[in-house]
Amino acid sequence: MTPEQFLSSLPRNGPAPVYLFLGPEHYQRDRCRRALLESVLGDTREARETGFTRLDLSEVPLAAALDDARSLSLFAPRRVIWLAGAEAALPRAVSESDQPNHELAGYLRQPTPDTTVVLESSRYGFEGDDKPKLERVRKFFSAIPAQVEFRPFSPEAARSLAQILAKQAGLQLGLAELAMLLDATGGEASRLETEIEKLWLFTGGARKVTADDIAALVPDAQAATIFALVAALGRGDRSRALEIVDTLTREGEYMPLALTFLATQFRMALAAREAGLRNAAQIQAYFNQLGTRIWPERARQIEQTVQAFSKAKLEQAVAQLFEADRDLRDARPDDRIVMEEMILTLTAAPTSR
Repeated sequence: MTPEQFLSSLPRNGPAPVYLFLGPEHYQRDRCRRALLESVLGDTREARETGFTRLDLSEVPLAAALDDARSLSLFAPRRVIWLAGAEAALPRAVSESDQPNHELAGYLRQPTPDTTVVLESSRYGFEGDDKPKLERVRKFFSAIPAQVEFRPFSPEAARSLAQILAKQAGLQLGLAELAMLLDATGGEASRLETEIEKLWLFTGGARKVTADDIAALVPDAQAATIFALVAALGRGDRSRALEIVDTLTREGEYMPLALTFLATQFRMALAAREAGLRNAAQIQAYFNQLGTRIWPERARQIEQTVQAFSKAKLEQAVAQLFEADRDLRDARPDDRIVMEEMILTLTAAPTSR
C-alpha cells in the first residue's frame, strides 16, 4: 500500500498487528510513524515512553524481538515495537531468503493483542541494483499482509510538496527560487521541509525569498550557480557564461566540480539529440525511464542545449570539456584561465541546428 492508503486506513480500520515498511523515503515514513504512534499510544508523553520499544535487527535476532512482542507489559497496556534494519534478519544464503520467515508467520497466526510490530527496511530502493535486494526482503517477510512502500517523490510530486509546505509556512517563494531549492535539495522531501523551515525563520515570512537567501542557507545551493553556467553555455551566451565563471571564482567554487556538471549536461543533450527528443517533457520522460531522475527545470536546460548546438558541436563540447578537466588537474597558474578558454572555444562560432 502507499503511505496515503496507510494513513487513511488507520482511523477507519485501526492498526494492523504487524507492518512491513519498505523503502528509503524518510518524509512519508516519518508521517506514518507519527500517525501510528498516535493511533496506538495516544498523545500523552507517559504512554509514548512506556509503550514504545525500538530494536535494531542488526543487533537483536528476529526471534528475540518477537518474544518481546509476545510478552505482556505491566506498565504499557498498548505497545508499538519498532524493528529497524529488517534486512539484517535475512539469512546469508540467497536461496534461504527466498523463503518466507516461519517465525514471523507463527506470530501472525496469534499476534499479541494491543501490540503493533513494525519491521522497517530502509536500506534498499526500488530501482537499479537495489531492486532485487528489496524483492528478497519482501519475499522473506511475505507473511506480512500490511506492507507500505515508501518510494522517492517524483519531480512533479516534490515540486507540489514544496509549494504546499511553503504555503503552510507562510513563505514567499517564487518559481525561480522554487526551482533553485529543488535543485539544491535534490527534491528530497525531508530536506525540503527542513530548508523551508530555515528560510521562514530567516525571512520571518515578511519578504520574498531570494536566490542569495537560498545560496547562504541551503547546503549545495551553489550548484544552482553552476546550473546557471550550464544554461548560459547551452544558449551560447558567452558574456553571461564569463560573468558566472567570475562569480564562481570569487566564491571559491571547485572548478572540476563545475566541469563535471557541464560534462553531464552536454552528454545528456547529445543523448537527447541522438534519440530524437523534441521537448523538455520527452527529455524528462526518457531519462527517468532510464533510471536517471531529472527535474523539469533540468530538462528545459537540456532542451535549450539541444536547440543551441548541432550534433557535431555537442561532440566537440564533450571533447573540449574533457580537455579542460585534464588541464585543471595539471599544475596550471589559474583555473579561471582554463575555464575562460573553454567558454571562448565553445561559443566561438554561431551554432546551427
